[in-house]
Amino acid sequence: MSTDSTPPPPALDGLIISDAVQEAQFSQRVPIQYILGRSDKGAGLAGQKVRIGGWVKTGREADKGRFAFLEINDGSCAGNLQVIVKSELYKLSDVVQTGTCVHVEGLLKSPPEGVKQRIELDVEKVLDVGTVDAAKYPLPKTKLTLEFLRDVVHLRSRTNTISAVARIRNALAYATHTFFQKHGFLYVHTPIITTSDCEGAGEMFQVTTLINDSEKLENDLKKTPPPSETDVKDAELAVKAKGEEVAKLKSAKASKPEILSAVAELTKAKENFSKLDERYKQAERIKLGGGLPKKDGKIDYSEDFFARQAFLTVSGQLQVETYACALSSVYTFGPTFRAENSHTTRHLAEFWMVEPEIAFADIQDDMNCAEAYVRFLCQWLLDNCYDDMEFMTKFIDKTAIQRLEMVAKSKFHRITYTEAVAILEEASKVKKFDNKVEWGIDLASEHERYLTEEKFKAPVIVYNYPKAIKAFYMKVNEDNKTVAAMDVLVPKVGELVGGSQREENYEVLKERILEMGLPLEPYHWYLDLRSYGTVKHSGFGLGFERMILFATGIDNIRDVIPFPRYPGKADL
Repeated sequence: MSTDSTPPPPALDGLIISDAVQEAQFSQRVPIQYILGRSDKGAGLAGQKVRIGGWVKTGREADKGRFAFLEINDGSCAGNLQVIVKSELYKLSDVVQTGTCVHVEGLLKSPPEGVKQRIELDVEKVLDVGTVDAAKYPLPKTKLTLEFLRDVVHLRSRTNTISAVARIRNALAYATHTFFQKHGFLYVHTPIITTSDCEGAGEMFQVTTLINDSEKLENDLKKTPPPSETDVKDAELAVKAKGEEVAKLKSAKASKPEILSAVAELTKAKENFSKLDERYKQAERIKLGGGLPKKDGKIDYSEDFFARQAFLTVSGQLQVETYACALSSVYTFGPTFRAENSHTTRHLAEFWMVEPEIAFADIQDDMNCAEAYVRFLCQWLLDNCYDDMEFMTKFIDKTAIQRLEMVAKSKFHRITYTEAVAILEEASKVKKFDNKVEWGIDLASEHERYLTEEKFKAPVIVYNYPKAIKAFYMKVNEDNKTVAAMDVLVPKVGELVGGSQREENYEVLKERILEMGLPLEPYHWYLDLRSYGTVKHSGFGLGFERMILFATGIDNIRDVIPFPRYPGKADL
């Protein structure tokens, strides 16, 4: 006899859910994807009773108000399920408005012949309705621009384009973890707050509580006026007097209780003086320098929250290297920040980076990993997100699927930076570039796209860049002019991946830090990795939003991240 006392799944008017199309495990609905995502588009489910929930894309009353047709989407897929609601079940004018949320139960049935749907839901019970005031709802049925949607960021995920981007983004994130876990990498959470600048560019957001502390102090001093200079001096004299009294009692060999009492009075006097002196100095500091602590004419960060300058990270690379130098193959995947006052379609103040780091690996291994990873991502979308990619191909970029297929199947061309410049110099004889081509420049987007879209018509990896234009941590090659750095270039966006073999030689790395004009102190721990069991290692970073731009064909990076942050904009 079974001892399992688990109750049976809930019934829908006598129908056990396990006999029907499966409901979501933690939600009282069958995801529409479970219905429309089948090979028969749901036709084989006719006769099954289900609960579904979602938001009305379009709605209209029919047959003189006897029933209404609703196109419902719940975000689980690109497709909408047609739902029929009779007037006796609910007030139709309340359910036909775009944006209305409905939770209904009914019978799946085959629609009449000649219509595009393979299945529809005939509602038998309206469980719940979240109504919409159509006059105020900011997302009408008319076509809306992506630029307009940035001003209603809290609602834009209800649109077809942004919801498709969200599913594509989710698929790429899942694929990222799948790829690295499959290849034995460990996922490491690197800090968002850092005290070192990975790029050495200085365009970092500062993390400080000094300003808040200063404002609080200013308000506090307004409520409770600070002591005067005379008050402080009187308190100091009181300490001196109490101290002399203790000394006299000890000299006179007074009783222990008398001495202890005097010492207690001295302690109180010292505490009082300390408090008054601190508040007096704080008040003077506010008068002279806006309340920020200063030392030698500069802000004194020793009084800040972390007792030193701190920033939002521009990369988790340096930190994840510490784990690569112990656990061999690791990766980090998280948000990064750059305080670059840029309004271009390619820049965000907050963006996500995928950054693997591999011990016992040189630049060739690094390029092999980056190529395999990018190809894996493209194939994953083709295998697991095809409906959304079809939407992108139809409405955003006709070549989106073709581009994914090309990259997934291509062998990436590999050329040195010097070879790339030679190709571009030859091309510049017949093609005008906005940016001059010469050895030593940082390749511009137009150069990168020429190589991938016109010259090779395939992804390209450029490697061995001039050391003068690359970061301090990249391994210096034997020519002492170039570093073992590489960029993966793809059509549409240009640079998608940037990486390098890291410099493992202590003295060379130290010299490079100084060459870049950076202080050694914040990087002492990074240098330690070269002092204690140094190892050849390599890594790269993939800009996650750039990957989504490449996949979808969307032009502006602000439209491929859920909550874009850029100069003048940080909604929600």
